[in-house]
Amino acid sequence: MVRLSDRARDQRSKMFLYALLDVVLINVSILIAICLWYGGTIPGLPGEKGMLIPLQVWQWYKYTFLFVTPVCLLVYGVFKFYSNLWKYATIDDIYKIIIADTIIFALVYGFYYFILSNVIEGYMLPKRMIMVAWIFDIVLFVFSRSGYRLIKRTFINIEHSFSKKSGLKRVMVIGAGYAGYNVVRSIINDEKGYEDRIAVIVVDDDYNKNNTNIMGVRVTYDTANIPRLAQEYEIEEIIVAIPSATNVQVKRIMDLCSQTDCTLKMIPPLSDISDGGYQILRDVNITDLLFRDEVQIDVKSISEYLEGKIVLVTGGGGSIGSELCRQIVKFAPKKLIIFDVYENNAYELYNELINKYKDIDMLVRIGSVRDVDCIERVFEEYRPDVVFHAAAHKHVPLMEYVPAEAVKNNVFGTLNVAKCADRYKCDRFVLLSTDKAVNPTNVMGATKRITELIIQAYAERSDTKFVAVRFGNVLGSNGSVIPLFKKQIKSGGPVTVTHKDITRFFMTIPEACRLVLQAAGLGKSGRIFVLDMGKPVKIDELARNLIRLSGFIPDKDIKIEYTGLRPGEKLYEELIMDEEKDSMQAAYNNKIFVAKPVEMDYDNFSRLLDKLYDACFNSPEKVRDIIKEIVPNFHSEVM
Repeated sequence: MVRLSDRARDQRSKMFLYALLDVVLINVSILIAICLWYGGTIPGLPGEKGMLIPLQVWQWYKYTFLFVTPVCLLVYGVFKFYSNLWKYATIDDIYKIIIADTIIFALVYGFYYFILSNVIEGYMLPKRMIMVAWIFDIVLFVFSRSGYRLIKRTFINIEHSFSKKSGLKRVMVIGAGYAGYNVVRSIINDEKGYEDRIAVIVVDDDYNKNNTNIMGVRVTYDTANIPRLAQEYEIEEIIVAIPSATNVQVKRIMDLCSQTDCTLKMIPPLSDISDGGYQILRDVNITDLLFRDEVQIDVKSISEYLEGKIVLVTGGGGSIGSELCRQIVKFAPKKLIIFDVYENNAYELYNELINKYKDIDMLVRIGSVRDVDCIERVFEEYRPDVVFHAAAHKHVPLMEYVPAEAVKNNVFGTLNVAKCADRYKCDRFVLLSTDKAVNPTNVMGATKRITELIIQAYAERSDTKFVAVRFGNVLGSNGSVIPLFKKQIKSGGPVTVTHKDITRFFMTIPEACRLVLQAAGLGKSGRIFVLDMGKPVKIDELARNLIRLSGFIPDKDIKIEYTGLRPGEKLYEELIMDEEKDSMQAAYNNKIFVAKPVEMDYDNFSRLLDKLYDACFNSPEKVRDIIKEIVPNFHSEVM
């Protein structure tokens, strides 16, 4: 309470000083106008010399002083000038000051015209003198509130030449719009999040803004000049301030920025910031470098099969499974079952979701998809309507050394869940597959291709709708290349890339999960859905961009080492097989495509699965050869 009262007293004292200052300034303005007018500085009629100040003028001022003092305080109070935060004054505040002073001096003249003209005989108040007083009061008022900003700006301009010595980070701002203006203003005002920076230059693609300035900072044309300007002005940081930019525009700008040695920051897209949020500044993250619009979903079609249904997510504690759960609960399922072999992740996810969605019935079941009895009990007890099968071993090099374990989990784990889904008459079963299943060169990819064939086989004879979703690498998932690169950068490098020319398709975790949810509501049973993921990304380029985003220079601060392809790894991934190309059709919004099932001998497939099962437990050395029988286009070196 003492602190509050002290703060209130300080506030009252500040308001009193402002009020006293305003009374002094408005009277000083009038006195200056009188002296200028009658001292001869401002001429009267042609040929007229400077005049002494008549006695009637001082008589007029005596009455005006008594009138203008309370009027000034009243008008300024109505305009809330004494509760305004002048540190953040804008052009709108200048307009208010002009309007307030116009009202005050109009009342002053009205006071003379209707009252004082009858009291002071033989005196005619010059209108132009009142206008001079009006101008002076506006100038003095603005300076009294914002003069410190002008002084600070002067020192900043002086400091500009010595910014290197003073330790300020030299910044280039991309975009001379409203967001760019706010960034420059925030830097100049040394606002939170913008400390220790100096705005050196602004770059924009609008030629009409060329050679203009924002608060004294030069604006130049054409973002194509970013690399040259960054070197010429010794720029250390680039802030991209175009929140309305499309992904294509962002790609072009980021490509140019990546040619510099600058760290990158950006203002988030308009969809991510609220009103007045242009001061938000965040690091450019690797997701921004995907340069592609994410897939949007048809909420209605997804709600139709999820709302009020019992949903089971296997591998629900993993990167993809957990994000699936986060999105599924938004569609109000009757019950969500999080099934995972690793209890810690599942437990954390459960606590996260139950705190946000208290009305959704959620539970965790710990177990392995390899345990058919465990899976059977879950299906028998809860009778799920929809199953998302995300449980799998996915680390390519590790699975090369233990192909039997990959088969047990990926192939027969999927088979166990698919059997139960069929037996207990689920509405839908969605398998999460991978681009590594196409023309596989590793055991993990080959096992995922076999799971696709399992889905196709069950779709032929089951009332349950079986579909698979095939997508590429997921940014930020457990075991993906991005977390590895970040750890290597944090430890000072080197960053290890297997091959300079290796490429991969990438998507974000939310994007992958939206595709999975959408695919479950599309097309016929037995289909494989594929996302148009744009152009593949070079891992070498990805690593270099991530180093730059972390504030370092590739090959200088953080070295990149090429270690050679790992077991089972290939230079590039594919999304569709040759036999699928002719049947590939757009299924949704030209972003999701569907392939018809390839022809297969289901009896022979079933026989080979039995043979594979026996080899896993009795002759693991034969597993790779049997996989080759099931997936003829599987090519892999024997470990």
